[in-house]
Amino acid sequence: MNLAKSTKRIAKRVGKGFQGYPQISLAYFGESDACATGVIVGYISEEGAEAQEQRFSSKGDARKDETIQTTLLKVIERANAKTVIQVAGVLIIN
Repeated sequence: MNLAKSTKRIAKRVGKGFQGYPQISLAYFGESDACATGVIVGYISEEGAEAQEQRFSSKGDARKDETIQTTLLKVIERANAKTVIQVAGVLIIN
């Protein structure tokens, strides 16, 4: 799947807002807001459940990495996530 199609499908899921559980959250991180070198994917199966996390990293910008974006979409689909939340911007790490 190409990058544009993956990012568009993820954005569409994010735009729906809270629809219930299971819930996936996406938080991009990096050394500056110009380049997100990784993404943390959080999964919550039901209200009150502890979040499970998985990290993906890239040598470049993870938001523009076709492999990572396609993988994120597959994770969302396989989890049957009703809600997808994306943290705005890039979390700065040092």
